[in-house]
Amino acid sequence: MIQYGETSVFVAAQTGPSRPGTDFFPLTVDYRERLAAAGKFAGGYLKREGRPTTKEILTCRLTDRPIRPLFPKGFRDEVQVQSNVMSCDLENNPDVLSITGASAALRISGMPFKGPIAAVRIGLIDGELVLMPTVQQMAESSLDLIVAGSDKSILMIEGFAEQMPEKEMGDAVMYAHKFIKELCKLQEDLASQLGIGPADIPEPAVNPFTAKLADQLDNLKKAKGTLLKQDRADAVRSLKTTLIEKFFPDDAKETSDGLTREQFSGAFYALEAKAVRALILGGTRLDGRAAGDMRSVNSQVSVLPRVHGSGLFTRGETQALATVTLGTTRDQQKADGLFGEFADRFMLHYYFPSFSVGECRPNRGPGRREIGHGCLAERSVASVIPKPDKFPYTIRVISDILESNGSSSMASVCAATLSLMDAGVPILQPVAGISIGIVDEGDKWTLLTDIMGDEDHFGDMDFKVAGTGRGITGIQLDLKNDGISEEIIRATLDQALKARKELLREMLSAIRRPRASVSETAPKLVQTSINPEKIGLLIGPGGKTIRAIQEETKAQIDIQEDGTVTISAANGAAADACLARIEALTEEIQPGRIYKGKVTSIKDFGAFIEIAPGKDGLCHISELSDGFIKNVNEVCKVGDVMEVKVIAVDDQNRVKLSRKAVLIEQAGGGKDTDDDADSDD
Repeated sequence: MIQYGETSVFVAAQTGPSRPGTDFFPLTVDYRERLAAAGKFAGGYLKREGRPTTKEILTCRLTDRPIRPLFPKGFRDEVQVQSNVMSCDLENNPDVLSITGASAALRISGMPFKGPIAAVRIGLIDGELVLMPTVQQMAESSLDLIVAGSDKSILMIEGFAEQMPEKEMGDAVMYAHKFIKELCKLQEDLASQLGIGPADIPEPAVNPFTAKLADQLDNLKKAKGTLLKQDRADAVRSLKTTLIEKFFPDDAKETSDGLTREQFSGAFYALEAKAVRALILGGTRLDGRAAGDMRSVNSQVSVLPRVHGSGLFTRGETQALATVTLGTTRDQQKADGLFGEFADRFMLHYYFPSFSVGECRPNRGPGRREIGHGCLAERSVASVIPKPDKFPYTIRVISDILESNGSSSMASVCAATLSLMDAGVPILQPVAGISIGIVDEGDKWTLLTDIMGDEDHFGDMDFKVAGTGRGITGIQLDLKNDGISEEIIRATLDQALKARKELLREMLSAIRRPRASVSETAPKLVQTSINPEKIGLLIGPGGKTIRAIQEETKAQIDIQEDGTVTISAANGAAADACLARIEALTEEIQPGRIYKGKVTSIKDFGAFIEIAPGKDGLCHISELSDGFIKNVNEVCKVGDVMEVKVIAVDDQNRVKLSRKAVLIEQAGGGKDTDDDADSDD
C-alpha cells in the first residue's frame, strides 16, 4: 500500500510459469480507479466500473515502461502487476503512485527485479518547480512532468509543457531525480525490515547455436545495410532461409547434434542485434545516414476534399495522413472520473492499421499502444490550440498511419499541425516532433536522430521530443536498458531541437500560416456573452423561446452556466440572424437608443410597445406624434411596427418610449427631451 496525503493505492505483484514456446517477457500491468475511492457511485444499471478508461490505460503504460527493462534478458515467467486506487482525497493524483508502488511490490516479491525505482510528478507555477503538485495546482501549472528512475539514473519521462526551453526541461528532470532517490531508499528500508535481499538473477544459459552462427556476422551486416525497409527485410529473410536449409535439411526439426529451431531463432536474433549495433557504433547507419541526419521529409496540405482540413506528412518510410473535423460545444468529449466530470474540446485519435507495417491482423478497435500514441500526440499539440474565446470550435484530428518505419507518433504531431493550419485553426505556433535513439555500450554511445524501426528495435532508447521553435510541448522517454545519465538527456534534447527546427522549416514550406478562415463545409460559429441572470429569459418557459429562435434562424444555440452562448449554423447569415435575436432579447435597454417595436396593446393614455422579446414599454399619447392627437387609434393599432426612442428607464425597470422624438430627429428638428414630454402632460 502506498499513500500520499489521503490518496492510497494498493499494488500487488504476482508471477507464474509462462506458456510453452513464449519468446518474449509476458509482463501485464493493470491499473484501475474505483469511483468508490472518492465516495462516488459508478453510473449505469450495474453500478460498477466497466472497461478501462483512457486515463487508466495511460497509467498502465506509465507503470509498465520503467519496470520492464529491469528484468533480466531471457526471463520468460509471466508477471502481473495490479494497482487499485483504494482512496482518493481529490487533491493528489494516484497515477504516479502506481509506479513507485509497483516497484515496491516487485522489490519484496523474490522475483529477479533489478529495482527499486520510483516516480514523481513535477509542476511549474509562477516560474517555480513544484514537487507532487495537487490537482488544483496543476490547473495553474505550465508543466506536467512525470519522471521515473533508480537512485543512479533516469528510466522514463512523460511530460507536457507550454513551449518550455530545453535547458529548463533538463533542469526539471534532474530536480525530480533528487526525490526519486529518497523514494528508492524508502523501498530498500522496507525490504531490509522484511529481511528480503536483492533477488538472485541467474545468468542466462549460453545458446549453443551462437558459435555455429558466429561466421555469419559480416553477411548479416551486409543484409542489414540494404537501404529500403522491405528490401532489407527480404535480404535478412533470404539469409535466414539459407541457414535454416543448411542446418535443418529436408525440414528437419533438429540438427544432427540435437539443437532445435527455437535455439537457432534465438541465436539468429541475437546476431541480428549485434550486427545492427556494431554498424551504428562503427559510424554506419542502416540507410547510410550520419548519426544526426534526418530522412527526407515531405509535407502537403489540402490533400482531401470535403474534410475541414488535411495534411500529409512523410519522413522516410513513415507517413501520416491527418484530417480535421470542426464541431460545436455539443461535440466535446465528456467523461467522468475520480476528480469529477470533464469535457475535452480538442481530440487527436491515432490509427495504426496492419498494412502500414506489411502485416495482416484483425481490427478489433484501438489497443493500448494506439491510445498511448494518440494521447502523446494530442497533448504535444494541445498547448498551441487557441482558447475557446478566440476559437470556439470543438476540434477532432484523426491521424492515419499509412506507412510506418519508426516514430509514427511524432509524424502524427507534424501531420496534425499541417491539417490544423489547413483547417484555419489559429494555432499559437506550429509544432513538430522527432525521435532520438541511442546505442549504448557503456563506455561508448551514439545518439541517432530520426530512428527507424530496426534502430528502435535493436537500440536502447526511444526519446520522443515535440515542440515549437520556442520550446518543448511534449516529451516521452522509453528505454531498454537500466537507465541513462544527465549527460545523455541534455545531449538528446539539444540534438532534438536541431532536428525540430529543420522539420518546421520543411513543414512551413507547405503552408506558411493558418488559413484566414475555416472551410466552407465547416459549421459557422459565433460566440457572445449574456448576463447569467438572463439565461432563463433566453430559454423561455419550457424552452419555448430558444426553440422558436432556432427554428426561425435554422441555427443551433448552446448556453453555458457563465452566460457564454455559442451559435452554430450552416452559413454566416443564419448565425448572424440568430445572434441578432439573442442580443435583442438579452441586452439591457439603453436610454437614448432607438428600437423597432411592435404595438402589443392600446390604452386611452397610450400604447404598449414590445421593443425586445418579452420587454415592452409605454409610449404615452403625448409621445405618439409630433402633433396633437385625441385618440391613440389615430396613430396606431395592435400589431403595428414602429420606431420608438427610449427616453427613460425608472428604478422599477419600467421603460418610457417616445415616437415623437424619432419623428423630430428624422425631420431634422433636433431632439425632444424628457422635460418637454412632462410639460405636454
